[in-house]
Amino acid sequence: MTLNPDSTVPLYVQIKEHLRQQIESGVYPLGARLPSERELSRTFQVSRMTARQALQLLASDGFVAARVGKGTFVQKPRIDQELRFLTSFTEDIQQRGMTPTSRVIVAALRPAPPDVAGPLKISTGAEIVLLSRVRLADDEPIAWEICHVNHRLCPGILDRHDFARESLYKVLREEYGHHLIWADQLISARMPSREERKALNLDANTPVLSLTRVTYTDHDQPVEYVVSVYRCDRYQLRTVLRYSK
Repeated sequence: MTLNPDSTVPLYVQIKEHLRQQIESGVYPLGARLPSERELSRTFQVSRMTARQALQLLASDGFVAARVGKGTFVQKPRIDQELRFLTSFTEDIQQRGMTPTSRVIVAALRPAPPDVAGPLKISTGAEIVLLSRVRLADDEPIAWEICHVNHRLCPGILDRHDFARESLYKVLREEYGHHLIWADQLISARMPSREERKALNLDANTPVLSLTRVTYTDHDQPVEYVVSVYRCDRYQLRTVLRYSK
């Protein structure tokens, strides 16, 4: 590839795009080591700073990961979710051509503790559905979700459905007629607990995204309160911001 110095696209972006195309075409398969900064600067006749910027941009997009003292290696790209629409994990994964499945940890009826009753606007001790699942994409663990649903709004749901295979949102919409329209979601980053690391196959140095969401119907009725953790190395959130005068 020859860089175009007259293009409005910066040289490091041109190099990054060239490397991305080579990764996607299989020239550099999963686990392969990319050329070093020195090798890239020699190949493209650019400074090492420009080569470094290209590799850093590729890493920020989730295509590669740098290993100190060893180089930059191809990894599975992160699952990218845009924060524009209310979608389920199942929908997000299917839209990316992957197969979603779940490993159910708990599926049971429980009395609502105060910290769950508040978001769902029900009385403490009222019956809720507790659904704890590790969510997988192509058999790889991506997230751990602990959902709490007002059982009064979906009676008998656990008797008729297998949430290792089914989408909770789809069942709530199609069987119980709940139009899930909007959600209030809080996102933060933190280090995972030992239990979370084990469930998601994480090492001690990989952080997680922690999400807390309350999902509402078109009548502003809270239906679901969910606490989730997502692997930062496999999942990222994207939003579009526009200037408002």
